Amino acid sequence: MKVLVTGGAGFIGSHLTHALIEEQHAVVVIDDVSTGNWGNLRGLEGNPRLECIQGSVGNKAILQQVLADVDEVYHLAAAVGVALIAQQPIKTIETNVYTTQLLLDELIRLHQQDGCDRRVFIASSSEVYGKNTKERWTEEDDLVFGSTRRPRWSYGVSKAIDEFLAFACWKEHQLPVILGRFFNVVGPRQTGSYGMVLPRFVDAAVSGQPLVVHDDGQQQRCFAHVSDVVNAVIRLTRCPEAQGKVFNIGSDSPVSILQLAEKVISEAATSSTIQFQSYAEAYNTDFEDIRRRIPDLSRIHSAIGYVPRYDLEHIIRELIVAKRRSSETS
Repeated sequence: MKVLVTGGAGFIGSHLTHALIEEQHAVVVIDDVSTGNWGNLRGLEGNPRLECIQGSVGNKAILQQVLADVDEVYHLAAAVGVALIAQQPIKTIETNVYTTQLLLDELIRLHQQDGCDRRVFIASSSEVYGKNTKERWTEEDDLVFGSTRRPRWSYGVSKAIDEFLAFACWKEHQLPVILGRFFNVVGPRQTGSYGMVLPRFVDAAVSGQPLVVHDDGQQQRCFAHVSDVVNAVIRLTRCPEAQGKVFNIGSDSPVSILQLAEKVISEAATSSTIQFQSYAEAYNTDFEDIRRRIPDLSRIHSAIGYVPRYDLEHIIRELIVAKRRSSETS
């Protein structure tokens, strides 16, 4: 097949691109490398099945150029990271909503023009659940956002709009869309530059620096290996029963952020300490966080038999080894 991956030079997108190339598909990557990096596709240089286009998914001419003859579309281009979202809410909203709308409009146009069904996976986020207080979130739960005065919620709201757009295209035009809500995806090549907690902790532990934990560290998260997530994304996209549905994708094994820091220090066998920092110091006084973020994975398990293969200890060890190798060669 010929496949389009938007945001294919980013963390998840690059792993997805590698996986699709390994399956012998031709892959076109569009990325403006504002947060991605072409270095994430190292090892694929010169591969005749890979075409890389540096540009925005918001460029209609680029989209029209590549969409005509693709069989699948994986839309991962988006604003990423808590720090970036808090600092640039306008860019967050525009990047997430406008590019998705433009992509869907072009796919509908082509669908009406040639009758071909291009399968479309659209990456959403656990952020859409907002401040819902349920112990575990299911895909049909209410979305509960905070005040519009709090930029923190602009990301979740913008991804929710993406979902509304996608479901409207499924209902009105029978466009075969599948949505996935990612929960704290981690793994090699992820950077801590935009606030991602696990790579921040690993970087600090390997260099012997303090691990900075925000607030009291009792926030609970679930961390899934990127290879588990990518495998699930590909299988969902090719599952006819998944069309027109949204799926939680990640791990359902919670850990507190303080426990995560302690695990990283233990696995790294480092003398690093833990320091606490308020949200106001880390971001700004308008910042709000979510205390508990745990998915119910029943739907994705029922659809494709999804069960995460990698536990948190394996992930932490892998990242520590990768960081040390990187430090030795730099």
